[in-house]
Parts: sequence; structure tokens; C-alpha cells
Amino acid sequence: MLTIFSAFIISLVVGFFVLHHQETHQSFTGDNDLTGVQKFHTTVVPRIGGILVLMGIIAGILIRYFSPDVGAFNVGKLLIVSAMPAFLGGLAEDLTKKVGVKMRLFLTALSAGVAGFLLDAWLTDIQVVGVDFLLTIPIIYVAFTCFAVAGVANSFNLIDGFNGLASVVSLMILLAIAYVAFQVRDYGILLSSFAAIGAIAGFVFWNYPKGAIFLGDGGAYLIGFWIAELCILLVTRNSAVSKWFPMLICIYPIFETIFTIYRRLVKRLHPGMPDANHLHQMIFRRIVSDPSNNDADQLAKENSITSAYLWFLACLSVIPAILFWQYKWILQLSTALFCTAYIWLYWAIVRFKIPAWLSR
Repeated sequence: MLTIFSAFIISLVVGFFVLHHQETHQSFTGDNDLTGVQKFHTTVVPRIGGILVLMGIIAGILIRYFSPDVGAFNVGKLLIVSAMPAFLGGLAEDLTKKVGVKMRLFLTALSAGVAGFLLDAWLTDIQVVGVDFLLTIPIIYVAFTCFAVAGVANSFNLIDGFNGLASVVSLMILLAIAYVAFQVRDYGILLSSFAAIGAIAGFVFWNYPKGAIFLGDGGAYLIGFWIAELCILLVTRNSAVSKWFPMLICIYPIFETIFTIYRRLVKRLHPGMPDANHLHQMIFRRIVSDPSNNDADQLAKENSITSAYLWFLACLSVIPAILFWQYKWILQLSTALFCTAYIWLYWAIVRFKIPAWLSR
């Protein structure tokens, strides 16, 4: 608990200073674009929440410097080092608005490569016939690992559209990882999970429900990278954990990304082109929002309510993953059921056939 508390307090304090001096730095740290297709805020908001998360994680890891479990401390320390390219690439975009998605993906893949080298965190088996044979070849498993980590990190950035959405979903996932890490007595992963949980909780204090600060690309890529690497380490260091456990706990952001690419290709749009048709945006417009009300406080309230719908959706994957983390077939079936439910929900909203129990 010391790790969580330390990470939380430092994240909270850094957030206080960032917001207290907002007028000094908002010209280059604020989200000044209030008209973009993915924008729902009405005032300039700092988008450097990733700094809070990073500082909290560092504090949570460093507090264990004198711990007798040196191995656990080293895992966290090396993950921080590995995360730097992913975080700095995202933060540079937050500050300059000039770092494209391809460069951010490349830097996150670089972070994955560094983590693979320092921690031997390579995906050499995903319990898929045929693919596992290919993953015995070094150049393939290195490329696949870097691609997978970059993809997962980007998926968390993709769902970062409403106050508390990506951050609370991340907390759910990290709690699931921490639970399984405790079950298999992997204290290195447990420590790193706790550090991230405390740091993100400190950020959520300022972000939810009114959105005083945003996670930004730096925060989203950092959290996505951290979760992806903990998942890889968990299954590579502990054979009892099914390789489908990480897939199921992360299936909401992953499938949101896959479905988004599909939607854009069908509409003959560039897969990387932003739009306002993500599931969370559809829920906001067609279930939660009152089009006749433009009051800023009401918009903030509707923003926070929207996130709660997606938290419930994420629970549909995280809960069975926690219950059946050892059982491949149940995890695979749960993954398929989640994807089916996601598609059904999306098309129900698109066709205005919203179930009564979802309506406000």
C-alpha cells in the first residue's frame, strides 16, 4: 500500500502545481482547439496529465528502493527507462501539436524494443496455432512484440475522449493485472501495477468529473505502454497465466481500434483520420446529450456520465478475465462474446434502436 499511497500523493501534488500555475503555461500546454471533431470541452484545459502519471509512477517505484526485494524494484526501474521514448513522443505532441501518429507509434515501438532487451519481454507464444510457430523466429517475435505494444498504447490514446474514460478503464485493467500477479507471487509486476494505480488515481482526482486537466498523448501512450509491458511480463514469466488473459482485459481499447480502422476503410477514409464516430462519442450524442442545452456545467456533467457507460462495458471483459485467468478457452469465448456485444451495441445506437435499459 505504501507504493500506491506514494504514487497517489505525488501525482496529486504535481497536479495541484500544474493547475495552480495554469495561466503561466497554458499557451503551450493547453488544449486550445475547442472546435475539433473529437472536442467536447468549452474552455482551455492543460493536456499534460501524463506528467502527473509519470511522476507518480517514479515515486511509487523509488519508495521501494530500500526494499529487500531488489528484483521487484528493478522491474519498475527498467520499465520507467523503457517508457521514456513513448512518453516523450506523446508529450512532444501535447506541447507542439507537430508529432504525427506514425512518429508516436515508432517511438512506442522503440520503447517496446528497449523493454524487450532489458527485461526479456518478448511475445514468443500467444496460444494461436500457426502463429506460435512463427514466433519462435527471433526477428519475427521482436517485430511482433514491438507492433503489439505500439498498437495497444495507441488504443488507449484512441479511447481517451471523455473525462475519466481511459484513466478509469486503465485502473480496472491494472487492478486485474495486480490481482493475477499476486496470485502467482510475481512481486515485480505487482509493484509496478501498484505504482501505476496510485499515479493514475491521483490524475483522476483532477480529471473527473469536471476535466480540470487532460491525460494528453503523453499520458495515454505512457499508460498504454505500461499496461502492455506488464501483460507481456506477466504471461512470459508465469506459465500458469493464459496468454489470452491480457487480450481479454484489454479487449475494449483493442477492439475499439480495430473497429475504427474497419469503419474508416469502409467509408474510404484514411485509417488515421480522426472522426467523431467512436462508440463513446455515439453514446454521448445519442444517449446522454441533450442537444437543446449548451450550458457548460451541463456539458461537463454529460461528459462524465458518458464515461460511466464505457466503464460498465469494460467490466464485461475485466471481470471474467479475473475469474478465469488460467483458462484459455473460457477467455477466448469471453473475448468473442465481448466483440459481438460491442458490434451489436454500436449498430443499435447507429440505427436508433437503443435498448430501453440504456436510455436515460
